[in-house]
Amino acid sequence: WQVWAIYMLLAANLSEQQALKQACPSCNDAQLCNCSAMGLDFIPPGLTAKITMLNLAHNRIKHIRSQDLQQAVNLRALLLQSNKISSIDEGSFQSLAKLELLDLSNNSLAHLSPVWFEHLFSLQHLHLQGNFYRDLGESSPFSGLRNLSSLRLGNPRFSVIRQGNFESMEFVNQLWIDGGNLSQYEQGSLKLIKQINHMIINLRNSDIFSEIVRDLLHSVTWLEVREIILAVETKSLVQNSTRPFRMQKLTCKDAFFTDQSISRLLVLLKEITSLRELEAIDCVLEGKGLWDTKEITRSGQSFVETISIINLMIQNFYLFFDLEGMESQINKLKRLTIESSKVFMVPCKLARHFSSLLYLDFNDNLLVNNRLDETICKGAWPSLQTLNLSQNSLRSLKQTAKYISRLPKLNNLDISQNNFGEIPDACDWPKNLTYLNLSSTQIPKVTACIPQTLEVLDISANNLKEFGLQLPHLKELYLTKNQLKTLPGAAPIPNVAVMSVRRNKLNSFSKEEFEGAQVGAVHLSVMECHRSLVVSLICILVFLVILILVAVGYKYHAVWYLRMTWAWLQAKRKPKRAPPKDICYDAFVSYSENDSNWVENVMVQELEQACPPFRLCLHKRDFVPGKWIVDNIIDSIEKSHKTLFVLSEHFVQSEWCKYELDFSHFRLFDENNDAAILVLLEPIQSKTIPKRFCKLRKIMNTKTYLEWPLGEEQQQMFWENLKRALKS
Repeated sequence: WQVWAIYMLLAANLSEQQALKQACPSCNDAQLCNCSAMGLDFIPPGLTAKITMLNLAHNRIKHIRSQDLQQAVNLRALLLQSNKISSIDEGSFQSLAKLELLDLSNNSLAHLSPVWFEHLFSLQHLHLQGNFYRDLGESSPFSGLRNLSSLRLGNPRFSVIRQGNFESMEFVNQLWIDGGNLSQYEQGSLKLIKQINHMIINLRNSDIFSEIVRDLLHSVTWLEVREIILAVETKSLVQNSTRPFRMQKLTCKDAFFTDQSISRLLVLLKEITSLRELEAIDCVLEGKGLWDTKEITRSGQSFVETISIINLMIQNFYLFFDLEGMESQINKLKRLTIESSKVFMVPCKLARHFSSLLYLDFNDNLLVNNRLDETICKGAWPSLQTLNLSQNSLRSLKQTAKYISRLPKLNNLDISQNNFGEIPDACDWPKNLTYLNLSSTQIPKVTACIPQTLEVLDISANNLKEFGLQLPHLKELYLTKNQLKTLPGAAPIPNVAVMSVRRNKLNSFSKEEFEGAQVGAVHLSVMECHRSLVVSLICILVFLVILILVAVGYKYHAVWYLRMTWAWLQAKRKPKRAPPKDICYDAFVSYSENDSNWVENVMVQELEQACPPFRLCLHKRDFVPGKWIVDNIIDSIEKSHKTLFVLSEHFVQSEWCKYELDFSHFRLFDENNDAAILVLLEPIQSKTIPKRFCKLRKIMNTKTYLEWPLGEEQQQMFWENLKRALKS
């Protein structure tokens, strides 16, 4: 009996391992088990202690049973996102004491149970967003997760946060809450967490935003609020809170502001004395800059040192006011970024009050030369050290340099991706300029316009054919993507330690080019150093590659071509038409995978739901599993009354579509019948069809085919014509 019991146990284990291998081939004796997007309805049996990472995402799993993961005791990561999980047995995760990542996002969980997580002592990352639960219950589902570092929760139905929901959570590195429809927040709920490095919350309710800010003043370092429609707040954001505060950075992303709401927000944020950085990304400002500057000024000095505004949408940006009256609020600012926001000018009066600004980034805006005189007027930006004007509409390098020379402390300048086109013989620059980026500016040569004070120069992606400047202090030189045929001489740039000359037209080096310079690290290709040796090696390698290709082709592809030829000969011997009793489909549909959306969601819906419905054969749905694909193609064509080709540019590039044409060519076009229906999903030239399908090319030139129209009125006529063709 003992032998029999052992035998039965081994047989059961072997059966489970075979089931696992069949359900998920990558799990066979592997630590990383990837079973994603395999159409699984359940967690496959046979999981062992060898597995440390299990990916079951994008399947159809609805239920997790207590025994499903019982043997996977060494699991570190479990990915179950994007399934249909609606229920989890209480002991399902009981054996996963080593689990560090659990992703249950985008499922159908209607509630969260603390019992699920109580044995996950090592869990650091928990993703629960995108489910169906409306709240977190009356207490905390996460109280036992002492090592939790990141938590993601919430969904469009999530509407309530209660006191106690985050009890016993002392430290979280990142907390992400999808609360776009949050309507109830019990004050003090988030206050239980003592420290949060980065909190992201999707939130539209402006009142709840204020309550959450008050609760997070002493715990969060960086607060990121998304999708908020900011109303005019009247209450203080700090109220009776005591200093010091922890909050240092506030980000608003995809937010909506008005002149009134942003004016009030600027006043209230001054109360958060720890706040040093404000950031607005992809936001919309409805207004013209009519801010209440008097109230803003009366509220005192701001403590913010860094402001970043990226892709701000102001519908009538050209009507925006010059923010007169804000001068007193900007004199302590140290870093300012306004990127991709259609800035075309900064008034001189305002620019002169940025007295402490060290870094200014105007990348990807609408600055032009005739407005730059106003933006960088005399006395403006007096402390500026770094300036980025890349990707604007500057056209004159001489004028640009002239205005920039008014910045006495500037040492880093980026004016790349401006279409200067020409470079003058001389330019005025700041005396302390050490870094200059002139890449992608269409300059054809270098002249004495380039300042001799530079330590770093980037002139990549231009049209330079030579470089002969004398730059005695230069340490780094970037010449990538030019037309250089020889290296720059060593004598004019004696201190260069880094030089990039990739993607030029260099073909040789001479000793003179390196004479007098000590080369520390030069990265030269073998071709540049040993041309004859390299040619010999290339010939040997080519010969070896040919031998390897022949061997690999013989080993892996000979059987394929033999089977393909045999299938072709078999198909040739078959009768030209199958008996009517063997016809199973009205049409076999040949199409590219790139056109599957139109075929499966538009055409199939229209034809298979018609009255009477048409029976279509699709390779995804109707091919016999396990059968050789070539046999599937031939049998499907023979068992179909028609063959419908959905032609597009993707079709003629698809290898499998070419195989389907290969095996249908002699069946459909050598018989001189109307078994083929051509549907043009997009305009296509017959010459783009492979030349070996000469009759198909001829038919496209002589036979009427159906074109998919864009207009809805013509589409009805298209369906009628297609149905008529299928019935013929």
